[in-house]
Amino acid sequence: MHGLRLALTWLTVLPVPAGRFDRDVCRRAIALAPLVGALVGGLGAAALAGARAAGAPGLVSGFAVLGLLVLLTRGMHVDGLADVVDGLGCYGPPERALAVMKDGGAGPFAVVALVLVLGAQASALAALAEDGRWAAVVLAVAAGRAAFAWCCRRGVPAARPEGMGALVAGSQPTLVPVAWWLVLAALGTAAVPERPWQGPLAVLAAAGLVTLLTWHATRRFGGITGDVLGAGCEVATTAVLVTTCLG
Repeated sequence: MHGLRLALTWLTVLPVPAGRFDRDVCRRAIALAPLVGALVGGLGAAALAGARAAGAPGLVSGFAVLGLLVLLTRGMHVDGLADVVDGLGCYGPPERALAVMKDGGAGPFAVVALVLVLGAQASALAALAEDGRWAAVVLAVAAGRAAFAWCCRRGVPAARPEGMGALVAGSQPTLVPVAWWLVLAALGTAAVPERPWQGPLAVLAAAGLVTLLTWHATRRFGGITGDVLGAGCEVATTAVLVTTCLG
């Protein structure tokens, strides 16, 4: 249970004591992260259904639920996306990119990325609310957390010798994230009932984009960091939300 407790402490604002904290517990927390994602996604879907029942306009509902999801996760995944985009957008060696990411300020690349990603997520949530596709919201948030395990699969190094990336990089046997992607793809058939292939396609798109992100991050930074995990989460969540709202 130490891994699940740490996953809840890490990935939510829930007042759960972390318990033991070491590399083994961190490895288990990453492996169990999609369960936490399903919990957060369920809360988001319930809030979206409530806003829809109250007659709130689609985009208002979408942005309100998006704000709730950011609040539930302390905004750290969004912050990771902003830092990674700034790091990828700067010139110089990997050390300079890592310094830009560690600085914490939001540059123009980060601002544009946040506007595009959060705008796409809110618009997709609005469309899903109109069609009553609540399962797609849960699927998207769970897929975002499955991205953690894929970023931390064996063979992907850490960019720094310290920090969260160093604790979890390479900690996941490839079978673990692959199993999660397969489980989510199977459950995704319920995300768009009239087109059961659309949910699995969304999960496949998310996996492909996260694979591309980890490859590029490893090439540019020399490995992954905690920010890369956050960016992978937002990329996967956005891919599933957008793909499941189409049509």
